[in-house]
Amino acid sequence: MPLLFWRTTMQIGPYRLKNSLVVAPMAGVTDRPFRQLCKRMGAGMAVSEMVSSNSLLWGSEKTRRRANHEGEVEPRIVQIAGADPALMAEAARHNVDHGAQIIDINMGCPAKKVCNVMAGSALLQHEPLVARILDAVVSAVSVPVTLKIRTGWDREHRNALTIARLAEDCGIQALAIHGRTRACGYSGEAEYETLAAVKASLHIPVIANGDITTPQKALAVLQQTGADGLMIGRAAQGRPWIFREIQHFLDHGTLLPAPSVSEIQQVLLNHMEELYQFYGYELGLRIARKHIAWTTRGLAHSSQFRHAMNRVETWQNQLQAVRDFFQRHEQLCPQLHYSESLTEEMAA
Repeated sequence: MPLLFWRTTMQIGPYRLKNSLVVAPMAGVTDRPFRQLCKRMGAGMAVSEMVSSNSLLWGSEKTRRRANHEGEVEPRIVQIAGADPALMAEAARHNVDHGAQIIDINMGCPAKKVCNVMAGSALLQHEPLVARILDAVVSAVSVPVTLKIRTGWDREHRNALTIARLAEDCGIQALAIHGRTRACGYSGEAEYETLAAVKASLHIPVIANGDITTPQKALAVLQQTGADGLMIGRAAQGRPWIFREIQHFLDHGTLLPAPSVSEIQQVLLNHMEELYQFYGYELGLRIARKHIAWTTRGLAHSSQFRHAMNRVETWQNQLQAVRDFFQRHEQLCPQLHYSESLTEEMAA
């Protein structure tokens, strides 16, 4: 049965999303081509890769690409990271001046290089600093500001509820929570009970994140947490159609048929072309390799194919190799069939 109690759209400031499915920000993944792909596949919003609050990096080619929203479907949301309230406020203003319509603050990244400079999820250890950063950023811009957190620094110091209440008091307009502590990384089970407690205590939208790998799991997470939306990360790598599958299941209570081999081939080829245009052919070829690997993992003979792809040196040969792989696969089976272990490897 469809999930009648769940709000199918979500409002963040003046922006009403077409649905409440959000692409999680992922470094090295959620560039403009991937965000656009996920939106075409059914996502209501996609968050950019993390942008540093260090102004010395803003002129770099990498940062300019991360801030490139040309032709992107609204709302354009940029995630910023840092530990200094004044620098975070400056970063927010800079990105709004360059097209950001929503600013997202990163207090959830568990990476050592981020936490070692007291940014990302390391900030959860310092609640007064969290409040100063949130106040500074919200006051600095006229656009909505959102926040991404984890449940705490470690299992002995879970403070998501305290941080969430601080966020709402400071004017944060939506909160995304990954259901693990920083110490957990991506291991173990997501703490949906913590997400449920946060949702019950706030009036702003709460977006659940963590282990949402199938339409059935999406429904279970919504039922357990009461969340307003779902954020999906690694499960969308190579499977961007997961957004339309989840939305269909929530709307109708039935599963969509698996995508055809020909459709997935065309989706991947179109994405590769967009990567070449966005990055240039040389860098685009290298970036495309991981998307090819994600899309083909779990398929018959894909391990040998992925190994060979790393030796392809021209974009023309890369495109042709992908065409050849999918044509061979389609002759064997017109519908995609993944190994049973594949979904177990995915976590958002």
